[in-house]
Amino acid sequence: MVTARTARPTLGLIAFVAFAAVGIALWTQHALGMQPCPWCVLQRLIFVVITLAALPGVLSPRAGVPALSSVAVMALAVAGVAAALWQHLVAARSPSCDLTWADRIVSGLHLDTALPAVFSPQASCAEAATKLLGVPYELWSLALFAVLGILAGLAFRSRANAMPRIQRAV
Repeated sequence: MVTARTARPTLGLIAFVAFAAVGIALWTQHALGMQPCPWCVLQRLIFVVITLAALPGVLSPRAGVPALSSVAVMALAVAGVAAALWQHLVAARSPSCDLTWADRIVSGLHLDTALPAVFSPQASCAEAATKLLGVPYELWSLALFAVLGILAGLAFRSRANAMPRIQRAV
């Protein structure tokens, strides 16, 4: 169980795991030839933003920052689960994902041109539909988003329980 003293390390673990997820995705892309589609790239972006959202909760000396970081990570994890589900249920069955919501976000932020090795879609959603150890790649992502969201919820709860309670005068 996560306690008040472990909220910051839990957020640190979240930041590390989310960052590592992007590293693993890059390794599978560049070493194993698993080219990403726009929805894959969007999920990478969400993992990066989760890392950035968790870090203030780890580094800030202010008491309320871990709770805010936890809420941000929970919201981003829900967005990640939604993106992975959409990729699995809709996009992977589509011959093209050009001009989809994911494609518009990535190209609208110019991430595909600023950091093409990380954020440039290289395949259509149907072409990118691949399995890792027999499980569709996007379901691995979905599971990781869910775990990160649960950890953030535990970190938030531990911060909420650690806050002093206001006692009513008798």
